[in-house]
Amino acid sequence: METEFETGPSRYRHWQVHYDGDIATVVMAVQPDGGLREGYELKLNSYDLGVDIELADIVRRMRFEHPEVRCVVVTSGTDNVFCAGANIHMLGLSSHAWKVNFCKFTNETRCEIEDAEAFSNQVYVAACNGTTAGGGYELALACREIYLIDDGNSAVSLPEVPLLGVLPGTGGLTRLVDKRRVRRDRADVFSTTAEGVRGKKAVKWGLVDGVYPRSKFDKAIRARAEKLAKTFGDGLLRGERKGVTLGPLNPTKEPGRRAYKHVTLEWDAGTRIANLTVAGPSAEDVALVERGADAIFAAGDQLWALRAMRELDDALLYLRVNLMDIGLVLVRTTGDAARTIAHDKALWAAREHWFVNEVIRHMARALRRMDLTSRSFFALGEAETAFAGCLLELALASDRFYLLDDPDNVVHVAVGPLNGPGVLPMSHGCSRLEAHLYGEPDKLEAVTAAAADGTIYEPEDADDAGLVTVLLDDIDWDDDVRVAIEERASQSPDALTGMEANLRFPGAENATSKIYARLTAWQNWIFIRPNATGPSGALTLYGRPERPRFNWGRV
Repeated sequence: METEFETGPSRYRHWQVHYDGDIATVVMAVQPDGGLREGYELKLNSYDLGVDIELADIVRRMRFEHPEVRCVVVTSGTDNVFCAGANIHMLGLSSHAWKVNFCKFTNETRCEIEDAEAFSNQVYVAACNGTTAGGGYELALACREIYLIDDGNSAVSLPEVPLLGVLPGTGGLTRLVDKRRVRRDRADVFSTTAEGVRGKKAVKWGLVDGVYPRSKFDKAIRARAEKLAKTFGDGLLRGERKGVTLGPLNPTKEPGRRAYKHVTLEWDAGTRIANLTVAGPSAEDVALVERGADAIFAAGDQLWALRAMRELDDALLYLRVNLMDIGLVLVRTTGDAARTIAHDKALWAAREHWFVNEVIRHMARALRRMDLTSRSFFALGEAETAFAGCLLELALASDRFYLLDDPDNVVHVAVGPLNGPGVLPMSHGCSRLEAHLYGEPDKLEAVTAAAADGTIYEPEDADDAGLVTVLLDDIDWDDDVRVAIEERASQSPDALTGMEANLRFPGAENATSKIYARLTAWQNWIFIRPNATGPSGALTLYGRPERPRFNWGRV
C-alpha cells in the first residue's frame, strides 16, 4: 500500500488542535488502532509515521492558516502519559528502509518546529503531563521550553540505548547537549538510565525548565504561554494576520507517473530512473507578484512559489517512501529564465509581509528535503529548460549539473536574490551557492554579487562562473549524458548514499547538520546490526521474556 503525505484537519486521527487568540494547544491523543499499517497497536501515545504526518501538517498549517498564534502548547490527552515515543513493535516489523525514512521524516518535522520559532515567531512549549520517554522526549526537546508534571511517577527519559540497543534517532542526543547544553557526563548517565529522571533533579540537570504538581500544572502552563505570547509578539513583519488556507494538491496518479499543476514525477522501475520536472512561473504569475504584497497575499495557496514548492515537497516524500528502487532522478525545469528572476525579485521585495516570509521559508524547507533525500540527482540543462533563481537551487542541490551549449537552442542559467546567503539555506546554514563554490571564494564572491542584481548567463559564461559541472555541445550531449546516467544507475546504492551525504554539505556543522550527518547515519547503521535487529537483538526481543544476546565486539 502506498503512503501519502497529504492530510488536513478533517482527517486527523491522533491530534486535537484548539485555538484561543494568540495561544494554540496541540493535544496528542493517539488512537491505538490507528496505525498506518497493520500488526501493532499505538499504545501510550506511541507513534508511527502516520501520527507524525499529521503533526507535520499541524506545524505547517499553524504558520500559514493561523499566523496570529504566538505560543503553541504541546500536551497529551492520555492519562499519565505524554508520549512513549516511536512504537517499538512498528519498528520491529518494519524494513530497514522504512525505519530509516521514518526517522528522517520525524527529524524534519522536529526541525520545522524549531524553524517556526526562528522565522515565524511561533514558540512551542512542551507540557509533559505524564511519562515522557524516547521519541516523546525528543518531541519535547524540539520545543523551546519543557515543563514536567511532578507527581512522583512521571519522568523524562531516552531509554533507547539500554532497552532497545539503538539510539534516540530524532535528534535527542544532539539537542540534549547542543540545544539544552546538558553536561556531557550527565547526558551520558541520562541516556543509559532506562527509568529516566524526574522532579527537581530533571530541572537541576537542565532536562526540563520546570516541574509543577498536578494541582497547579495547567494553570502554570497557561501563565507561561501567555507570557511567551506577549514576549514574542508579531515581530517586525507587516500585514494583517489573517490566515491563508492550504488546499489539497490533488495530483493526477497514473502507473509510473504523478502529475501536479507545476511538478511532474515520472519513473521507470526497469531502469530505476525517475524524471522530476518543475515548471517555472508564467507571465501572469510574474505580473501578479509585481503588483506587491497585497496581491501576493490575495493569491493565497495558488501563488506559484508556494504551490510549486508544496508540490515538489510532496513529490520528494512520495519518491522516498514509495519508490525505494529508484536510484537516480533526472531534474529539469521549464519556462523562461528572465521570468523566474523577475518573479524572485518581486517576491524578495515584498519579504517584509508575513505571508511572503512564510512562502520563502517554505521554499527553503522543500529544498532542504531534496538535499536530504537519499537518491542521486542529475540536473539536465537541455533545450527548453531554464535553471534560474529559485529553480537554479534544484541544480545546485543536485549531485551534477549538465548544461547544453547549442547556439541554436541557447539554454540560459540565471542567479537572483533568492540564491543569496541566508535566503534558502541548507541544513547547515550555507546557501547552495556557498556549498557549490566552497573551494572557489573568488567565484563565489562574483556570483553572489551577480545574484543581488539578477544576472542571466549564456552557457559558456555559466560554466566560467563555476555553476556547471559539465558543459556539452549538441554533438556530445546525447552520448555523454547517456553514459553518465547508465554508469550512475549501475553503482552500489549504499556506497552512493554515503558518498552523496558526505559531499553535499561542505563547511562548518551546526546542531541540525549533526543530527542528519552523525546521528541519523549512526542510527541507520545500528538498525542493521544484530545487537539491535538480529534474532536475539534488543529491539527484536523487546517485550518478550528472553534477554538480548549481544556480540560484545566494538566495531
